[in-house]
Amino acid sequence: MFFFTIRRILASVLVLLVSSFLVFALCATSFDPLAQYYNRNPQPPPAFFENLREQLGLNDNFFVRYWNWLSGAVTGDFGNTVNGTPVAEQLGPRLAVTGRMIIGAVVIAVLLAIIVGVIGAVRQYKPSDYTFTFIAYILIALPTFWFAALLKEFVAGGINDLVGSQVVYTLGEETPGLSLYAGGWELWQDRLGHLVLPTLSLALLTFAAWSRFQRASMLDVLGSDYMRLARAKGLTYRRTVVKHGLRNALIPLTTVVALGIGTLFGGAIITEQVFVWHGMGEYLILDGIGQNDINVVLGWLLVSAIFIVVFNLVADILYAVLDPRIRLA
Repeated sequence: MFFFTIRRILASVLVLLVSSFLVFALCATSFDPLAQYYNRNPQPPPAFFENLREQLGLNDNFFVRYWNWLSGAVTGDFGNTVNGTPVAEQLGPRLAVTGRMIIGAVVIAVLLAIIVGVIGAVRQYKPSDYTFTFIAYILIALPTFWFAALLKEFVAGGINDLVGSQVVYTLGEETPGLSLYAGGWELWQDRLGHLVLPTLSLALLTFAAWSRFQRASMLDVLGSDYMRLARAKGLTYRRTVVKHGLRNALIPLTTVVALGIGTLFGGAIITEQVFVWHGMGEYLILDGIGQNDINVVLGWLLVSAIFIVVFNLVADILYAVLDPRIRLA
C-alpha cells in the first residue's frame, strides 16, 4: 500500500505539471496584459508599451515566462493583478469561501448518492425506487441558476417561518461587517446560515446524477456470483449487501466523484452569482476574464487543477482500500 501510494503521488505531480503548462499556454495565447492601455485616449506612446513589456517579462520567450510563473506559483507568488495587488492576497480568502461550499456539497452529495442508490437497487421497481428515480431526473434536468433561485424564493422563507427567526440567509457568505466585532461561535453560526442554501443547491443537483451511477453499480454487484455464494453460505441479506456488495459498488462512484469535482467548480461559479458569494467564481475568474487579467485567471485555473488532481489521487487510494487487488495492478 505504501509503494502504491508513492507511485500515485508521483504520477499526480507529473499530471499537475503538465496541467500547469497547458493552462499557462492557453492563457498566454488568449490574454494580453497590455490590452487595457490600447483604448485609452490619448493612447500612451510606444516607449510606454515597450517599457511595460520589459517590466512584465513579455519580451522573454515562452518557456522562460512559464518557468518564472511556475517557480513563483510553487512558493505562493501568483504575480500581481492589473491593479497592482498580489493575486495571492485575494486567492486565499476567496478560496476559503468557495472551498467550504464545495467540500460541504461533496460530503452531502456522496452520502445522499450512496443511500438513495443502494435503496433504489435493493428495492428495484418498488415505489421507493420509482420515487427516487423521478426526483433524480427532475434535479438533473433543472438548470443550476433556476434551482438556486427556487431555493432562495421558497425554501429559505419556509425554514425561517418554521423556526421563528432568521437562521437561513439568501445573500452573501456572512453578514456584512459581522467579522469586525464578532468571533467564535457567533461568527460561524452566521456563516453556517449563509452556507445552507448554496451548499444544498450544489449538493442536490450533483447527488442526482451520482445516485444513478451508484444504483447501476449496486445492481451489477447484487447480480454477481460472489453475492449468491455469500447468501448460500448462510449470511443474512443485509450483511451480504453491506459487507460484500456496498464495498465493491463504491468503486465506480469513487471515479465519478473524482471526475465530478471540475463540474462542481463550474457550478460554484453560477451558484456564487445567484447567492452573491464573494468567492473564486465572482471575484477571480469572472472579474479576471472581464479585466483581461492573466495572473488572476492563471491562479484560478491552477487552483482548480490542484483540486481535481488531489481528488483523483484520493480516488486512486480509495480504490486500493476498497479492492486490494488494485494495488498489485
